[in-house]
Amino acid sequence: MPSLDASVGLLNALGDMTRVRLLALLGQGELSVAELTAVTELPQSRVSSHLGRLREAGFVRDRKVGASSRYSLNEEAMPTEARSLWGLVSSKLDDATLRADSRRLGEFLRAQSAGLPWVETIAGEMERHYSPGRTWEATARGLLGFIELGDVLDAGSGDGALAELLAPHAKSIACLDRSERMAQAAGRRLSRFDHARAIVARMEEMPFDAASFDQVLCFNALTYVPDPARALAEIRRVLRPGGRLSLVCLHRHSHQTVAEQYGHIHAGFSVPDLAQLLRNAGFRVGSCAVRCRERRKPYFEVLAAFARAAHSSD
Repeated sequence: MPSLDASVGLLNALGDMTRVRLLALLGQGELSVAELTAVTELPQSRVSSHLGRLREAGFVRDRKVGASSRYSLNEEAMPTEARSLWGLVSSKLDDATLRADSRRLGEFLRAQSAGLPWVETIAGEMERHYSPGRTWEATARGLLGFIELGDVLDAGSGDGALAELLAPHAKSIACLDRSERMAQAAGRRLSRFDHARAIVARMEEMPFDAASFDQVLCFNALTYVPDPARALAEIRRVLRPGGRLSLVCLHRHSHQTVAEQYGHIHAGFSVPDLAQLLRNAGFRVGSCAVRCRERRKPYFEVLAAFARAAHSSD
């Protein structure tokens, strides 16, 4: 009989959805880390880490093929307790994620057998897969080369990560956050830019003169603001006529318990409500729509709105 520690260790090994997904795929045949990464659409480092945990618990084995390793279920030497537990779990599995993994694996293997290069096996969904050097950060930094900005305000900037990306392409950039700790972090991050500054202040009471900025970004900040209408009015006040606002926030949701863990005050905004808030603040709304849906539970949706500060004659 296994010890209590050993039994708990086995249960913990199967207590993660990613590890169960990997075992279900390896139950269909031997696969490499690159193949598992392509099929599961997870980062390679995460796949490798979970495979290591499963190997330690005796669920999988690996073998070297040239410079890489291939993984499979440890059919021949899997400990009896691990085999019994996986047999019990696998017999009960019927899940949409696992079915999608199985479908992608089939497509991937068919493409491989047809002799297609890896990149061609993901044609039509390249943005969903990792390959060396092609990350969202690399893409953003490349696209920013086309952008020329004026005086920019990052309202609710956090630690200045986005401002750091924009700073080389802006005439000036100001970070504003209500948290002194965040503003200090932003100041350190932007210290190499002479035209950048970080300020502690509330979005509802900005310490800037009217018409100070050409562009304002407000990313993932509006759900933290006690008075969103007043904050948007302040953003309009500090924008020059015709200046642009880019705003990103959560779509209205019913997962307040989850959001409250991150300090959110508001459970997102509906498209009509956000558009009306912008118009009331003096903006001409170019677009306001749900732009993406997160791929992990509870599947938050994200709004993006683009608007211009209306002229007095509008």
